[in-house]
Amino acid sequence: MSKYDITILTDSRYVDPTDPDWYVENLLKEDNLVREALEKKGLTVHRTNWDNSTFDWAETGAVIFRSTWDYFHRIDEFTKWLKDVGKITRLINPLEQIMWNLDKHYLKELENNGINIPPTEIIESGDSCKLKDVIEGLGWDKVVIKPAISGAARHTYLLNLNTVSEHEETYRELLATESMLIQPFQKSVVKNGEVAYMLFAGKYSHAVLKIAKKGDFRVQDDFGGTVEEYHPSVEEIEFVEKAVLACEPIPVYARVDVIIDNDNKLAVTELELIEPELWFRFHPAAADFLAEAILNTL
Repeated sequence: MSKYDITILTDSRYVDPTDPDWYVENLLKEDNLVREALEKKGLTVHRTNWDNSTFDWAETGAVIFRSTWDYFHRIDEFTKWLKDVGKITRLINPLEQIMWNLDKHYLKELENNGINIPPTEIIESGDSCKLKDVIEGLGWDKVVIKPAISGAARHTYLLNLNTVSEHEETYRELLATESMLIQPFQKSVVKNGEVAYMLFAGKYSHAVLKIAKKGDFRVQDDFGGTVEEYHPSVEEIEFVEKAVLACEPIPVYARVDVIIDNDNKLAVTELELIEPELWFRFHPAAADFLAEAILNTL
């Protein structure tokens, strides 16, 4: 029998931080809310970094990914760890779903399943086309480019044909080993922000509005973005629940990031099934929804 029912996964920076700033304080608060909710369900809970080489993963019945926010800088190491640990204990969400969600090629699969996304062109790694030629061929005025595997707006750039030369070298360096996404810039992001919807076992829980700081288009707080509570319409809730139901199996937890696209329609920009920030501090009861979904899975 396992020593722990479930282990909350973070990265080494957040295991026992000294003098944490506001950002880390929020992370610790939310992990504690999850721990308390799981313990109220009678589960024994552990917390450690995903790359803890001294921990015996057979000692935990399951692991849940919470703040493994260094994985996209160590993707080869992380995917190997996933496959190794997935043979020893249960991953939540499951391994196949995590592997699918690691790479933003999944956006095209969502589109094929009837979920609206912004127009997306994927340039596969090793392609020899110049970025300028690609953008000219697409006919889009302003575009956003980013790696297919990324997080926290890593190598995410806004450009146009007048500024493309500034990014050509970086693009070619990235494309040597990574696939790249190119999308037309969605004007509403600057004006209206992006909404993140949290769902547990396929059911909507709560939402927040992420707003970029003045002069930027990136809504992440890493770049000065702000977050506030948001109350969606019935149409929005139905849209994000439909997006999650397009996944197989239905994920225990999910965050769906949505904007109003240039055609004035709801569009999924990201479906986060690995380690999304879920803003429990805005809606502490959601930690109980997560705990219930985990208990039902176990």
